[in-house]
Amino acid sequence: MLENTLNKFGYPMSLIQEYEHWYLVLRPQQITFGSMVVISKSEDTNFGDLSTEAFVELKKVISDIETKLRVFLKFEKINYKMLMMVDPEVHFHVFPRYLKEVNFMGREFMDIYWPGLCDISKPMGFTEEESTELLKQLKEHTD
Repeated sequence: MLENTLNKFGYPMSLIQEYEHWYLVLRPQQITFGSMVVISKSEDTNFGDLSTEAFVELKKVISDIETKLRVFLKFEKINYKMLMMVDPEVHFHVFPRYLKEVNFMGREFMDIYWPGLCDISKPMGFTEEESTELLKQLKEHTD
């Protein structure tokens, strides 16, 4: 059920940007600095079942991540992982990747997985205050 998936990822409090067919949310468990989730608004559980309109709009969502948010996050690469095992509705995780540490709110965050695969079972340990500030700044960069 889409509502369960949205709740798991902190929606509506975690919402960065809403599109006609998609939500872009801050991932509650940060794996790399700025981890996000793109969630389809449909109840579809197969990527190929999405409407043509959703696929067309997905290009804009990805473009916003890779251009507008890159200005703030300053990532070197970006990884997209579409797993849909626990949460069956179409969604994918977005992991900005960093060669160097990221300084944010007086702390340094390292991409300890660079250049390999991220371990999504091991979050970075963001505080609520850091998450709130990160969300605020991500929203500012999507306007």
